[in-house]
This record gives sequence, structure tokens and C-alpha cells, in this order.
Amino acid sequence: MPATQIERARNGEVTPAMERLAARENHEPEFVRREVAEGRAVIPNNHAHDSLDPMVIGRAFATKVNANIGNSETTSGVEEELEKLHAAVHYGADTVMDLSTGGKLDTTREANVAHSPVPIGTVPIYEAVKRAESADAITHELLLDVIEKQAEQGVDYMTIHAGILMEHLPLTDGRKTGIVSRGGSILAEWMEENGMQNPLYTKFEAICEILAEHDVTASLGDGLRPGCLADASDEAQFAELDTLGELTGTARERGVQVMVEGPGHVPLDEITENVERQQAVCDGAPFYVLGPLVTDVAPGYDHITSAIGATEAARAGAAMLCYVTPKEHLGLPDADDVRDGLAAYRIAAHAADVANGRPGARDWDDALSEARYEFDWRRQFELALDPDRARSYHDQTLPEDNYKEARFCSMCGAEFCSMRIDQDARDADGEMSSITESEGTDLDASAAASANRPPVGTHDTSRVPDRTEVDGVAFPSEAPGDDD
Repeated sequence: MPATQIERARNGEVTPAMERLAARENHEPEFVRREVAEGRAVIPNNHAHDSLDPMVIGRAFATKVNANIGNSETTSGVEEELEKLHAAVHYGADTVMDLSTGGKLDTTREANVAHSPVPIGTVPIYEAVKRAESADAITHELLLDVIEKQAEQGVDYMTIHAGILMEHLPLTDGRKTGIVSRGGSILAEWMEENGMQNPLYTKFEAICEILAEHDVTASLGDGLRPGCLADASDEAQFAELDTLGELTGTARERGVQVMVEGPGHVPLDEITENVERQQAVCDGAPFYVLGPLVTDVAPGYDHITSAIGATEAARAGAAMLCYVTPKEHLGLPDADDVRDGLAAYRIAAHAADVANGRPGARDWDDALSEARYEFDWRRQFELALDPDRARSYHDQTLPEDNYKEARFCSMCGAEFCSMRIDQDARDADGEMSSITESEGTDLDASAAASANRPPVGTHDTSRVPDRTEVDGVAFPSEAPGDDD
């Protein structure tokens, strides 16, 4: 069978995927190879994901952002999920997780993999529950079967909640919100009902064999992550983290790429400690964090409460941020929520990269600032993280084309525009010197990674098939026998 990216890296090989993402990240291919070989970076790259444009997750590279999509028992079908996937990729998601728990799981997953130029992740325990019809009825064989099937379908990484153990469950008794992870709660129920250890833990070596065969990256899930500030950094969370450190070593020994998932609700002052602890316990494996949310009081605005924490986590060394949408805790996100969540998280990731001094990261900011000072409205829109939103807000009050040349916007008007006043003062005979004319910031020559240059959502989509058909099967598919 083909070797995995980490096995090939250990053997000194620079793979085509490493070559591609070295260009995207502005690093030498040999540097990428070393980071992957040491387990400090992963390249989610299933052999069967033909439409994939490779990317890398690691703290030495630009901070990445994941978008969660997926249907539920009550909402969304394949067509709607493909709309969410399109929105996620267009607005800058580096990976997308299909967290579907409703109907047509296979069709939805296959459509997402076929149409996605970015890595697709899943949580196999969700499908296992659907097939078993209850958590306690899941068998070891069913879990392995689900994982193998999803790997064969081309999934690039899987959340495996193998770190939550029977002995950890009593540690959650004093929590305010108990176990908030879906996967964690399912496995806790399974262990309570069956009186046995977590099957994902006991079968972890067999799981690694499947993942290695297809080069699926293991994303070790945090089943005991805190669901509120009061539960953050507690004994249960850190007991599971120690187990995840053990499993990281096991996965690497078996040629499996591995990253580790992190907590969801953490006070701002505890975030750095959490990141540093994970890096130490898990031997530098990339840290993939949900948020964290830094306050619990803002349902409807949790894309903001979490983006604050995400910025701090990335500044401290988290490699990938899992976005949170405004619908978090309230409902199933739609395509507009995906857009808002990604905007918040692209800002968080970029801000952290600027703060961490990533080469060229601030060039984007400088180029936009130059366009703003020059009243080059069209260039400012072009450079905006969400050009359509920026243009729309401007044109709500000043839509005519002549206002694209104006030296003011509707916020201050011509008389009170500070930049116009400043320019006029510099041009007049006064004590202020004129700002030196220069060629400005050349983003084409910037050392920044592609994630830190506009436009966001730039991927090679040449291998993505036509939206309406995959291998002769139309999507959305209503094929007989598909799972319901």
C-alpha cells in the first residue's frame, strides 16, 4: 500500500503534496518535510481524495481555519450541504468537517469529498450511533467498519475520541455543564451501559492500521473539553489530555499523522497555559482548537466571543482554529452563518500571524491601509477579507460610481473626513511634511503564505468535478438504498 506522508517524510522523500504546499506557504520543501517527519505538522491527504489541493497544519506555518458543516435530523439535505461547502471554501476555510447526523450520510459525505479542494474531516462515532440506533448498541466491529468505509470514501482526517476513559468519568461529576462533546457523551454513555473501557481506546491500534492504509490523519478528540468557563482547566480535561499524549505516540509509531483537538470554553487568561500544556504533553503535535469561547454570556454572538479566544490561542501556538458561527448553542448554521463564522476566524488567524511575526503577514494590512489613505475605493474592496461585504456596506449610502473616486465616505462626509483634512494640510504650506510617494506594498512579491494574502479562499479547483454530477451520479442523489 502507498506510504503515508509522515512515513515518506521520515524516509527523506519530499512528496508532491509537500512541494505544492511549500509554494503556498513560502517555505523550502525540505523544511516542510522535516516538520512532517517530526510530527509537528500534518498534511491531511487521503489517497482517494482526487480533488484535493494539499495544505499543511502546524505551528510553523500560517494559522489555519476549519469550518464545520453538516445536516441534522431536522434540517438540511445534500444540496444545502454543498451550498455550505461552497460558502466555506469561497470565504477561506482551509479544511471542512462534515458533522452530519441526519439522513443520507453516505451521499452527503461522498458529495463533499468529491466537490472539495480542501481536506474533509468527519467524526465516525456519529455514523456508528445512527447505524446501531443507540449508543450502547455500538460494537467494536461496527466502529472499525464505519472508520474503514469513511477512509475508503476519501475522508482526509477523522476525530477519534479515544482519550476519554472510564476512570475519567467520575472527574466530571462536579462540573456545571458535564460532558458537552457529542462524541464524549456518546462514549461515556457506552462505557456506563456496557461496563467496558472506551472501544476507540482499546481498538486504537487497529484504527491506526486503517488510517495508515489510506493516509487519514488522526485528529484526537477532546471528549472532556469544558463547556463553560467554570469547567475549564479542570482535572477531567487534563486527565484526558494525558491520554491523548500517549495516543499521539502510538499513532506516530504506526505511521499515522496526528493532531490534537483542544478546549471550547476557556477564560482568556488561561488560554496560553492550555496551549503550552498540550504542546508539552503531546510532543509538539499540531493543536486544533474550538474557539476557545472566553465568555458564556453572548448566545447569538459566539463567533465573536470565540474569535477573541482563537486569536489568543493561535498567538500562543495553536495551529488550526475551528470556527464558531453565530448559531452556536442555538441552531444549525446555514450558508450565511458559515460566511460570518469564517470572517471572524480568518480575522483571528490573520491577527495572530501578524502578532507572531509570520514573514509578510502584515503586508496585506499595509496594502489595504495604503489604498484607504489614497481613497482608492475599488482597491480597498478588492483587498478586503470579504470584498462583497465591504462594497455592499459602502454602496448602501453612496452607490453611484462617482463616489468610488470621492475623498470621503458617508461616515464623516467631505467636510469632516480626517484623511482628506490630513492630505490637504500636508499639501499646503505648513509644518507637516507630505507623505513620501512610494510604489506601495507589492503583495505579489510578499513573503506571506497564501492564507495571509488576498483573496481568501484561493484553491486549485481544477480537479473538482461539475457541481451537478460526480462519476455519472447527480447530486443531490436520491439513490435507492442510501442511508436514511
